[in-house]
Amino acid sequence: MSVHAKRHFHWHFPIRALLGHFLAFVKKNVVLCVAVVAALLTSFIVPPDKAYLAYFDWKTLTCLFCVLAVVCAFKNIDFFFVLAKQIVRAFKNTRACVLALAYVTFIGSMLIANDMALLTFLPLGYFVLSSTGKKKYMAFTFIMQNIAANLGGMLTPFGNPQNLYLYTKFHIPTGEFMLVMLPPFVLSVALITLSCFLFVKKEPLEIADEKIRLPKWRTIVYGILFALSIVIVFRVIPFWIGLIVIPVALLFLDRKALKDVDYGLLFTFVAFFIFAGNMSRIPLVEKLLGSLMTKQPLLVSVLSCQVISNVPSAILLSQFTGDYAPLLLGVNIGGVGTLISSLASLITFREYASHDRAGTKKYILLFSAFNFGFLFLLTGVQMLILYC
Repeated sequence: MSVHAKRHFHWHFPIRALLGHFLAFVKKNVVLCVAVVAALLTSFIVPPDKAYLAYFDWKTLTCLFCVLAVVCAFKNIDFFFVLAKQIVRAFKNTRACVLALAYVTFIGSMLIANDMALLTFLPLGYFVLSSTGKKKYMAFTFIMQNIAANLGGMLTPFGNPQNLYLYTKFHIPTGEFMLVMLPPFVLSVALITLSCFLFVKKEPLEIADEKIRLPKWRTIVYGILFALSIVIVFRVIPFWIGLIVIPVALLFLDRKALKDVDYGLLFTFVAFFIFAGNMSRIPLVEKLLGSLMTKQPLLVSVLSCQVISNVPSAILLSQFTGDYAPLLLGVNIGGVGTLISSLASLITFREYASHDRAGTKKYILLFSAFNFGFLFLLTGVQMLILYC
């Protein structure tokens, strides 16, 4: 190889490697990258000033960090895997097993947030179906788990990231929050159950036994830390207490949990706070969205999620209305629909593609059919409840 060729090779190799790493990062963090670009673009229209400091909801960011950190600690001792496995082993056929996987994701999303529920229970779904020779149900099961995560999390203030934000921003009473979300939650459970009965056969099923022991004291301490996180969410104690106690405790008990926190989700919130704050200061946008949210807040919220996802929709549209109930309903129901309507849906697609790259087209078609079916039914029923 000539000297010129060697120089050319050494010059281009790092660039290609860096480009490869950059593309891989973008592919893995699509929503974060979109959020950062949106924040940067709007910053040219509304240059940074002192008003930017008012954009950020520090309590939401703190609560989200605390919950994610404790959940990561639980995950590192296989707590959720053991819990879910015990539930699944109680059932003896494929239909009951798929239902159990959907239900455990439903319950998980209410307690540990929808994206963490999927990261925890999707691998369990794959393990159960692959180890019992029922991989033909994998696409359907993943889709039901995805819908369960998005819609199950709607019932609690910390079940979905957008819930935590709206619950904090509007100071919604806990009982009222759950009462607003109860009708679509109940309908969602019924629709998922009906779908499993219609599309999964009652075939015999056996799951291999695998004993895992939980470390007693760590489990107890993590339970206390999780309770502390929930108490902070419900405004019982100041949020800064959790920001001190939980990181310090995990620094000694499980540093990996602090490392595994989904900081991408936290930075996504930061970027969307900037984007939403800037958009609310653009007169034309303020007038348009203010008018639309006055006329059809539920429908506008649902449609917005299909284009820019549910978290940014909640942050953006909350700047233009004080009527939180239809907004809250819209950004939760709107989590189903397109593949980009929720970060959880992208997580599910990424997990499915890692197991069956060749079947992604079929998965997207099936995903769209079920998601839009749920979307139309939930939106239609909720509009009848609100406006009739």
